[in-house]
Amino acid sequence: MLKDAEAFPGFAVDDVPRAKEFYGTTLGLEVADAPLGVDGADVPAGLELRLGGGTRVTVYPKPDHTPATFTILNFVVDDIERAVDELTARGVRFEHYDAPKTDAKGIHRTPEVHPVAWFRDPAGNVLSIVER
Repeated sequence: MLKDAEAFPGFAVDDVPRAKEFYGTTLGLEVADAPLGVDGADVPAGLELRLGGGTRVTVYPKPDHTPATFTILNFVVDDIERAVDELTARGVRFEHYDAPKTDAKGIHRTPEVHPVAWFRDPAGNVLSIVER
């Protein structure tokens, strides 16, 4: 039944305008306002993140939002050092962990996995960049 259904990912934020600024300006993504209900319905609007490869992600408001404790969105990059430096210059603060261990820039490096660095959006959701 669902194997041929169209599907899309989505996640909640507590402040749509702040999310629009972060995803659009800070991260430099294409962001569009997105109605979440049918025409004429009294429901708040959200956002649509338009990513590479035609991927669309819905961002919706949730006033009692609790940030995800896991990574909700991963961005694949060719050069993690450059991406971390560029995002840091734009005000992104990378997480630092003891397990898994991250370096001074917040990058986790181990031979078993691709280098990865985690950061949070203004709503506290965890995002990552992963080197190809």
